[in-house]
Amino acid sequence: MLEQGSSGDDFFGSEGIFTKLKGALMERLLQAELEAHLEQEGAEAAKNSRNGYSDKTVQTESGPLPIRVPRDRNGTFEPALVKKHQRRVEGFDEKVLALYARGMTTRDIQAHLKDLYGTDVSHELISKATDAVLPEFRDWQSRALEAVYPVVYLDALFVSVRDGVQVQKRAFYVALGIRLDGRRDVLGIWAAETEGAKFWLSILNELRSRGVEDILFVCADGLSGLDKALETAFPKAVFQTCVVHLIRSALRFVSWADRKEVAAALKPLCVAENEPQAELELERLSAKLDAKYPSVARTFRNRWELFVPFLAYPPEVRRILYTTNAIESLNSQLRKSLKARGPFPNDEAVFKLFFLAIRNANVRWRAAPNWHRVLAQLDIFFEGRLPV
Repeated sequence: MLEQGSSGDDFFGSEGIFTKLKGALMERLLQAELEAHLEQEGAEAAKNSRNGYSDKTVQTESGPLPIRVPRDRNGTFEPALVKKHQRRVEGFDEKVLALYARGMTTRDIQAHLKDLYGTDVSHELISKATDAVLPEFRDWQSRALEAVYPVVYLDALFVSVRDGVQVQKRAFYVALGIRLDGRRDVLGIWAAETEGAKFWLSILNELRSRGVEDILFVCADGLSGLDKALETAFPKAVFQTCVVHLIRSALRFVSWADRKEVAAALKPLCVAENEPQAELELERLSAKLDAKYPSVARTFRNRWELFVPFLAYPPEVRRILYTTNAIESLNSQLRKSLKARGPFPNDEAVFKLFFLAIRNANVRWRAAPNWHRVLAQLDIFFEGRLPV
């Protein structure tokens, strides 16, 4: 029998010997399941018996597989290997979801499965496989959270979504928390057309309803109304603007020829030992640059209260507050998943893709470096607020 299939396609293809052997094995297992079912019915088995077969084609990792599923006369047999009405064996959905999470469209996945396995799967079937993750997303979005998060980062991505015949840019907000063990945890994803204190308060209240009792730091960049909402929902939290984003904002007003020099002039301000020294450095910066670039120092003055909080803490803590790189890294992966796509039909399609991308990224996340030292510092500065 093996001699008939000398080439790889003959052996592993959708019509190959390997596929036929797998089909034969699957049918034998189904037969064994039916025999066990009839034996378990005991005395009732006399009233029940085999009743032929029904033909069925299931999707497998090596392509479509036609099999014959045994039936019983009473219709009480429920096979576990290939359930009634099941058209895909275990593993197919996960493979499709993995491809989808990496940014492939349903049409791309359809072509990929055709090239790789010789499997002609309709894009409707692939859509159903990916839609199956929506209940899991809703459970994840409403799951219970930890009581305390030392740091929560907030940021937004803008995605093109159809609204009737028009395409609009929609803001999708991501909250990334650092847990007490130093590992990252995406707390949720939300969509809104505009920012504002009311919107942010609804998100923060949702986090409270899901079990969050305290947040030490909230780090974000220029999210309108967030500071006011934070005072209401988590009044003890320290709000820190992203210093890296603030520097970029200041450098927007500087010509490319002068940016390197101006960036170097900003460094003493950003590494000041405390707020009074930072004020002195800002005055020096202003005296040096105001003649040519007055907007640089003005950018820092306008956001001074949100810039200086991190200066009150030691280097270990400053590193996690200085930049929102943790969430920027996540956002870069989300943007990769958006790269090959056009406008989305609705918000749910975006949530589905982002959830799969986050689930895929979460596998590779590790604890923050030197987290034990950071936590020890936080325990001193925020005495009594971290659980023992």
